[in-house]
Amino acid sequence: MKASKIMNTRIFDADHEVLKAFKGSGIEITVGLGNEFLTDISVNEDRAMNWIKENVEPFLPGTRIVGIAVGNEILGGGNQELWEVLLPAAKNVYNALDRLHLADKVQVSSPHSAAVFATSYPPSAGAFKESVMPYMKPLLDFFSQIKSPFYINTYPFLAYISDPDHIDLNYALFKKNPGIYDQKTNLHYDNMFEAQIDASYAALEKAGFENMEVIVSETGWASHGDPNEAAATVSNARTYNFNLRKRLLKKKGTPYRPKRVVKAYVFAMFNENLKPGPTSERNFGLFKADGSVSYNIGFTGLVPSSAKSLIAMKVC
Repeated sequence: MKASKIMNTRIFDADHEVLKAFKGSGIEITVGLGNEFLTDISVNEDRAMNWIKENVEPFLPGTRIVGIAVGNEILGGGNQELWEVLLPAAKNVYNALDRLHLADKVQVSSPHSAAVFATSYPPSAGAFKESVMPYMKPLLDFFSQIKSPFYINTYPFLAYISDPDHIDLNYALFKKNPGIYDQKTNLHYDNMFEAQIDASYAALEKAGFENMEVIVSETGWASHGDPNEAAATVSNARTYNFNLRKRLLKKKGTPYRPKRVVKAYVFAMFNENLKPGPTSERNFGLFKADGSVSYNIGFTGLVPSSAKSLIAMKVC
């Protein structure tokens, strides 16, 4: 990561060996509080305190832990019991950090999937599902109070393979294409990535949070897939991530929020050979398990001492 000048990363747990490996690296890291812990931590603040004292505080300041992602893709997901406990869990984590005088150093957030949206096309039509709003609104109220952004997992890859007959592959890959025109805002979009971000801004605006920043907590493209995932090729993965990286390095905003610099975590750092699901799920990595590059987008491949649980990176 240092050889590739990657200075921000997310992991989906708080693996102690990984946190030790980052000590002294200068790389900023966001750890994940897994969905399986939410119910327990929502019950009382002391349980959140114990988790932080075990998984965060001992590694500071040597390991630059700058965030805790409380759960992943909870709202809109299949387990509605977790919808109920997400906010109290997030509050208990924040309050525990505050008691430890860490709240100004470690941000609390919770990434969402596109399942929270009722509509996202065109971007100005972006809106949260009515079923999600009773949980999303108070969560956004809390994140607004503690100045946390809205984290969304954005995948033009998934959108394209779900509807290849109606979505231009070049539009999904940042390649030259006619783009789309949003009549309500009079804005033109030449890539789906920015359109999906602006759909999030539109949804937040309708919910009363027009000033909240949107950060892409995951985006990427699979380099290999099943027969029904024809777009999952090395060529397309390289094109998407190369163009994404080039786009992020410009430090520009979107058509709807031109002054908000786009920030995104690229999923994923490594291919995950044991991950369940379709073949694409095991082939999102910019690097292979031995540390060599999956394809060249300008990063240097090295053999790492440990790749365990490291599955996201940020370029911004």
